[in-house]
Amino acid sequence: MKQSANRKKDNTTMRLVAEAKPIAGWLALGAVLDILAVLCAVASPELLGSLVQKLCDYWDGGRVGKVLGLLWNEMWILVAVYAAHGLFNWLNMLLMNKVVSRHFTCNIRIKISEKIKRLPVKYVDQTPVGDILSRMTGDVSEIGGYVHQIFDIMVKGFFQIVMIAIAMFLENWILACFVVLLTPLSMFLSSKIAGVSEKYFDKMFAFSGKLTELVEESFSNYPTTKAYNLEEYTQKKHTEVNEELYESTAKANFTGSVVQPLIKFSNALAYILINLIGGLLMLKNGVSVGVIVTIILYARQFASPLEQIAMGFANLNHVKASARRVFAIFDAEEEISSGDLPEKEIKGSVAFQNVSFSYTKEEPLIENLNLKVSPGQNVAIVGPTGAGKTTIVNLIMRFYDIDSGTISLDGRNTAELSRNALRERFGMVLQDTWLFRGTILENVAYGKPNATREEVEDACRRAYCDHFIRTMPDGYDTVIGEDTANLSGGQKQLLTIARAFLADKPLLILDEATSNVDTRTEVLIQKAMDELMKGKTCFVIAHRLSTIVDSDVILVLNHGKIVEQGTHKELLQKQGFYYRMYQSQYAI
Repeated sequence: MKQSANRKKDNTTMRLVAEAKPIAGWLALGAVLDILAVLCAVASPELLGSLVQKLCDYWDGGRVGKVLGLLWNEMWILVAVYAAHGLFNWLNMLLMNKVVSRHFTCNIRIKISEKIKRLPVKYVDQTPVGDILSRMTGDVSEIGGYVHQIFDIMVKGFFQIVMIAIAMFLENWILACFVVLLTPLSMFLSSKIAGVSEKYFDKMFAFSGKLTELVEESFSNYPTTKAYNLEEYTQKKHTEVNEELYESTAKANFTGSVVQPLIKFSNALAYILINLIGGLLMLKNGVSVGVIVTIILYARQFASPLEQIAMGFANLNHVKASARRVFAIFDAEEEISSGDLPEKEIKGSVAFQNVSFSYTKEEPLIENLNLKVSPGQNVAIVGPTGAGKTTIVNLIMRFYDIDSGTISLDGRNTAELSRNALRERFGMVLQDTWLFRGTILENVAYGKPNATREEVEDACRRAYCDHFIRTMPDGYDTVIGEDTANLSGGQKQLLTIARAFLADKPLLILDEATSNVDTRTEVLIQKAMDELMKGKTCFVIAHRLSTIVDSDVILVLNHGKIVEQGTHKELLQKQGFYYRMYQSQYAI
């Protein structure tokens, strides 16, 4: 189990590297700037040590005034080296922050958006919206915020260590050995501690996603929360998740932050030893002051990349925790988009043959369902809650794939057809209205983007919503949204019905389309619906049985099976399941 976990971690790192391929050129340029900065950093102690040695030599000779003139050129070179070092670091920071991080996070978010388009409806049904938003915003920002820092630290840090080590050994191998003596130990300890912090970062981001989910639910259901006086209950749930997030964040930050002080402590020990041993070598072995100064400066520089690399290991675990949540979206199973649908005219016959389906294997829902719908038929589907009414629509539209059996359209198995082409043949009006931020005109034209203004207005007249639209401040150009307060639930539903009128598809699905309108409006809409449904194969899911009394055939479902089938009059005469449903709604 431990080995498989390690392989998974390594795979996450490699996938991060793969995601950075589009910005490989910018990263290479950043690496060049890092190398130039390191070369300047390595050259400066050598120049400064040489200056100190010359000062000592001239001081011993009693020629102080002359030395300032002789060292002037070398001092300017040293200033130029330090200035170049700062310039290269500034250019690299500018490159990474304004180009690499921005393009990296932008590309990942685009990939997530493209991926979501290819995911089946069941993924969105089973994944909280708040969690998806958290991954797409927070986790991607975490990756973008740290990935260029990690690259910069790793490239610059390791190169600087190698160059400084070479320079120190060229100066004095004894002092160089003391500088690098504690390096393997400190690196080993830092990697172990960084490994411990990774599991806490995983928990931290998991609770962060859960908190975003709770906040999203609280605001989207705010009226319900106020109506039931559930503010304290909601606050309690938030507090519990917040405490879990606080605890995991504290542990992650603590274990991650221990690494850098540990490196600093080991480097401080090395620095003390160098000063003591350097002084001893100067007294006994005649090592020059310039060499001692150069090694001491190199020792200080040697500590910096070690601290940066330790920080890089901690940040890498931070990034990997976020990356795993993002990659979980990338790894989600996609809809298979193979198949086609002939451009010939669709007649609209639909057949279910021995269809079985369940959302979970433990709870069978639809078993051996057989149904044949002729072109142009108006089919009503009724039954108690949980009977499988909406599920049938989901299967027709291939939002979910059936477990066994076949569903055919005009004699062709829908599993062999393109999902996009199949769905283009259906118009839908759902019980839950959906309007986006935009004008009324744009919302109605959502199903037919190239529609003219006249076509939109005609569809609205047929759906009996033209009148109230014209009473609004800007008429059809009034900006609305899903949470628009100046539209009633019935008015929102009327706009979605007008959208279906405008789309004018050969097959139509109405999922309790008149549930949010008053009785008078329902009668008017029913007349318009009768006109709209002429010549179309229609599936009408209904709870209010008054809306489907004129249907060609009524399917009565219970526990995923068709228990009765016939016209409204025929089913009432049977005095069976449908009769009891009807009596429960309308009998006095």
